[in-house]
Amino acid sequence: MKLVNHKNDLKPSNIVVKSDCTLKILDFGLARTAGTTFMMTPYVVTRYYRAPEVILGMGYTENVDIWSVGCIMGEMIRGGVLFPGTDHIDQWNKIIEQLGTPSQDFMSRLQPTVRNYVENRPRYPGYSFDRLFPDVLFPAESTDHNRLKGEEDSDRYWPKHHSYYWIRASQARDLLSRMLVIDPERRISVDEALMHPYINVWYDEAEVNAPAPGPYDHSVDDREHTVDQWKELIYKEVMDYELVYNSPGGAGAGARGPATTHAHAPPAATNATADGDQDQHRPNHR
Repeated sequence: MKLVNHKNDLKPSNIVVKSDCTLKILDFGLARTAGTTFMMTPYVVTRYYRAPEVILGMGYTENVDIWSVGCIMGEMIRGGVLFPGTDHIDQWNKIIEQLGTPSQDFMSRLQPTVRNYVENRPRYPGYSFDRLFPDVLFPAESTDHNRLKGEEDSDRYWPKHHSYYWIRASQARDLLSRMLVIDPERRISVDEALMHPYINVWYDEAEVNAPAPGPYDHSVDDREHTVDQWKELIYKEVMDYELVYNSPGGAGAGARGPATTHAHAPPAATNATADGDQDQHRPNHR
């Protein structure tokens, strides 16, 4: 997330994880680069993961993606979508019913017509994150109550030196409470999130501050290609990357690289469709 600015379409079906826990983000069709000069797209992010500033037509920055990450993390813990709105108005209502009506300072930054609507909605106090994500949703050994029983109890699950030993359900809740903040000016940033105790156990300075990938060459997109030609181009791109970064002696040998593609067959064609309100929460078939 540190290198991906304004992804704008983060959702579970756009995230893939290998058996070694290597994670990749897919489908950058709605991505925006930092410092972009063209107009921000208001119709972005599948509705369930859409940040309040997008719903309400405000400007947004890179921490718009932090909201989406919080929604995905909360969904993984709770086992269901956090804010399953049927349209953008219902989406807003679902958010404030759980998190509470935002502050007057936030309201004052809204466009007049939007502010009039938001201010005239019923006021909700919201729920505490202890209630939204109770201990029962977490593995028993991760709760503070069980941790207090003694180190030997925790050692039954993993050695004390293991990073998992230090993770608490309360830390997960604290991180969620900083990501799922309606006001983007008060929401945690990517850099701050990397320093959070729940995340910091996996912090790798070399990985976090690795050089950004070079600019993408768009020239291939300016020409017409058949489906078979696209397959060949994509396959060649993957294999060239593997050769440079993941082969023994390559530039990235030993580093975390993309999912390995086996050379005996080209990958299947991608069914890449920009998600809108008609196909939310639909898995991408790849």
